[in-house]
Amino acid sequence: MTRVDFWFDFISPFSYLAQQRLDELPDGVEIRFRPVLFAGLLKHWDTRGPAEVAAHRRFTYRYCHWLAKQQGIPYRTPSAHPFNPLAALRASILLGNQPEHVNSIFRFIWRDGCLPEGKPWEALLQKLGVEEKDLSARKVKQALIENTNAAIDTTVFGVPSFSLLNGEGRSELFWGQDA
Repeated sequence: MTRVDFWFDFISPFSYLAQQRLDELPDGVEIRFRPVLFAGLLKHWDTRGPAEVAAHRRFTYRYCHWLAKQQGIPYRTPSAHPFNPLAALRASILLGNQPEHVNSIFRFIWRDGCLPEGKPWEALLQKLGVEEKDLSARKVKQALIENTNAAIDTTVFGVPSFSLLNGEGRSELFWGQDA
């Protein structure tokens, strides 16, 4: 069996588009969902994200809408972007990064266009069985830090990224929703 680590942040529309197509991977591929703080990657690699460069931001928004339509993926940009993804990332960790929960959070943000805050977010957390107060637990915060550090150790510089062990025991990295 081949194991692929899927490094993602809910802030990334490209992570959503990639996640919506993971079922296209061949049978026998095990996917390990690894939420990371994209801002932490940017800080480590001393770079800026697409939303921080006006021309890149405009292109990204337009391109993601076009790409989602081409791929038949429901898509709606949330009312604010960039937004603070910490609650969503921590919820994923609390839920064991299970595929169905990761999917629920991605769809809440990028299909329904909702932010991970306020009453709709509280309703989703309740539906998923998450207490909002548990999002601030030390072990949850630490797990996100550890995931982000593991991503950096794997040379992940952006999201989404995919890493897998090759036949020689080395990790191969693929970056981007098209990888």
